[in-house]
Amino acid sequence: MKQYQATHPAATTATGPETLSYGGGIDGIGVQSGHSKVYLVFYGNQWGSSSTDSNGNLKFSGDADGAAGAAQQMFKGIGTGGELWSADLTQWCDGPNVSSGATSCPSNASFVPYQSGGVLAGVWYDNSGASPSAASGHQLGQEAVNAAAHFGNTSASSNRYAYYVILSPHGTNPDSYQGQYCAWHDYNGDSTLTGGAVSSPYGDIAFSNQPYNMDSGAGCGVGFVNSPGTLDGWTMTLGHEWHEMMSDQNPAGGWTNQTGGSYNGQENSDECAWLSPGTSGGAANITFGSFGTYAEQASWSNDTNNCAISHAILTHGGSGNTVSVSNPGSQSSTVGTPVSLQISASDSGGASLTYSASGLPAGLSINSGSGLISGTPTTATNYSTTVTATDSTGASGSASFSWAVGSSGGTGGCTAAQLIRNPGFETGSASPWSLTAGVLNSSSSEPAHSGSWDAWMDGYGSTHTDSAAQSVSIPSSCKSASFSFFLHIDTSETTTSTAYDTLKVQVLNSSGSVLSTLATYSNLNHNSGYTQHSFSLASYIGQSVTLKFTGSEDSSLQTSFVLDDNALNVS
Repeated sequence: MKQYQATHPAATTATGPETLSYGGGIDGIGVQSGHSKVYLVFYGNQWGSSSTDSNGNLKFSGDADGAAGAAQQMFKGIGTGGELWSADLTQWCDGPNVSSGATSCPSNASFVPYQSGGVLAGVWYDNSGASPSAASGHQLGQEAVNAAAHFGNTSASSNRYAYYVILSPHGTNPDSYQGQYCAWHDYNGDSTLTGGAVSSPYGDIAFSNQPYNMDSGAGCGVGFVNSPGTLDGWTMTLGHEWHEMMSDQNPAGGWTNQTGGSYNGQENSDECAWLSPGTSGGAANITFGSFGTYAEQASWSNDTNNCAISHAILTHGGSGNTVSVSNPGSQSSTVGTPVSLQISASDSGGASLTYSASGLPAGLSINSGSGLISGTPTTATNYSTTVTATDSTGASGSASFSWAVGSSGGTGGCTAAQLIRNPGFETGSASPWSLTAGVLNSSSSEPAHSGSWDAWMDGYGSTHTDSAAQSVSIPSSCKSASFSFFLHIDTSETTTSTAYDTLKVQVLNSSGSVLSTLATYSNLNHNSGYTQHSFSLASYIGQSVTLKFTGSEDSSLQTSFVLDDNALNVS
């Protein structure tokens, strides 16, 4: 719901008329009944040049108020230091056992857990172009879908507990907020978005419109709690919308006011918006462990019948079903040879289970009713497979394992195979690579060697380090092992003699110690296209090693190291 300006008439703490009820869910989603993953998207190059602050957060030359760092620290701090501002959320629930219209949760519901350990999952500076001067709701939703792709969340399951905060830069007026409201949250499928709903190939996408609302001064909360309190309204609206998204992820399938009175249609934070500090349920400074103190608003609490700036953490006695999936361990198969693998899972409540899988070898499928994986592999490569079992209450469990498929040939007992999994990043997700934030790329600014995805390291024009790594086991029965990759380097450095920015290609052991540096590239190796590089790894046959690329950029003039189409061929 929209976070209206401070000049909007303030609600007062109420009783029955403020009670919230459950909307029945939309697409099976009511609340974030899991650990929230918050992704901050700094939308548009008007944020200016980027660098890193003393807390390791992105900061921007166009952010005079320091809003970016405050947002990152606040979401890092949620659920730390024993803070109880977010604990109000632990009373809300969803799942098939929650009836539409319910005003309280049954014991076998899926509850919002206490968000211990922070909720910030990623940060992206999308400076591929300027943010619109007045982005429509549709454009903001499209940016959220783009962010899901950027972070590798390319399935409905990976977005079930994700939330994309679209932060527009100073001087813009997203969704014409000025003079109307201060922020709002929604999801891509809402047809009432200005410009219409947004199509998503990645499932439902929860997102918010977070203007640079310091531009509205006291109208959006500047000085509401502190003096001068420049960022008071900024952190209050960030917190307000996150609380509402957690309790009503796909509006209005979660918890809203349906009493028909003056609060009708409002969400938990709407009912407690702009209550003065020092009053019952009034805004206050909240300390998030070591991550700082920020102005926040209260949210409505059905179980205490008031606006709660602090609430006990509810654990619900551990109620609710749990699903466990037995990991079958690493699997090996051969192209052309039929496969049959039974997945075993159990449910604490004895409910029936359905099965799904991602990353199965080509030619295989899973029976949703029995959990049997069967078929005949068609492609020799390594796969990262995840099997999920879900019960009738919505509880689920997963197991992930590697699956190597070799060719039908081979010599000396070695099955010829290509061992790098997701070699060209074409799954649109990082796994099983370990990538630093922002490396996974599908932007036309740095196009792939083949397909749509690559790994874009550095390119910031400021002190920065990126890496891409994957662990692999080279069978001892093989006689040869050859590692190759395609690399494109572009740079703004003009020197012809000094390597300011470098990319190291290294082999590490299982303890993380460097066994060998295969090559070091730099701005001096810039090229107009991709170049393939190859190295023998014969000396590592029979070992489990990690192949790691580490790009290091100095304080000025960008160099981009773009990686694609890796291969480790053994025979």
